[in-house]
Amino acid sequence: MASDINGPQSVSAIPPHPGDAPVARPVDLELLRTPPPVERADAARNRAAVLQAAARLFAEHGAEAVSMDQVAAAAGVGKGTLFRRFGDRSGLAAALLDARERDLQEAILRGPAPLGPGPGDGPDPDPADRLTAFTDAYLDHLLAHLDLVRMSETAARGARYRIGAYRFWHRHAAILLAGRSEDPDHDAHALLAPLAAEHVAALLPELGEQRIRAGARRLAARLATPRRA
Repeated sequence: MASDINGPQSVSAIPPHPGDAPVARPVDLELLRTPPPVERADAARNRAAVLQAAARLFAEHGAEAVSMDQVAAAAGVGKGTLFRRFGDRSGLAAALLDARERDLQEAILRGPAPLGPGPGDGPDPDPADRLTAFTDAYLDHLLAHLDLVRMSETAARGARYRIGAYRFWHRHAAILLAGRSEDPDHDAHALLAPLAAEHVAALLPELGEQRIRAGARRLAARLATPRRA
């Protein structure tokens, strides 16, 4: 994929003139990653205590059954401190998922093919293969942390689309679809829609993991099929 910007990239599909087809404009994918928090020592200790308490309570009782009041009490911090630091339960869940999401993002940015770009001196992996690999890897992440991802996406209205990780996943999919789709931005959302935690949690008892995975892979393959001239 030709570009005048070095490093991992994604695209934003913006029509240059009304009525024209969208064109890919590079955006550094690295910029969509949320940097680790920079905090005073006391704030860092409070954050660690909160995340440790939340992880323990969620493991013992399930994420949906634990309140912010319970987390604050277990961590030994005030409820106001907890809300100022994390906002709501979706923010708390997102913070717990942060390290796991960073691992997946790093693999996408710099890991071996087909999930990552592979070595810079070799041929570029096929975008369709990368999109399928991303779909598989994201489902691995989602199914391993389904309750937490579900909380991060649903604790507040529209939370899923405000989370920085969602913007990263979307932009990565959009760049892989550039040149293969009439509207990469739309189709990237279409790929991610059935991977929403609420959707997967609802279908899992009925369809099972293997059918969900197979369906997601089929969708990725169809979206990545080059359009006819």
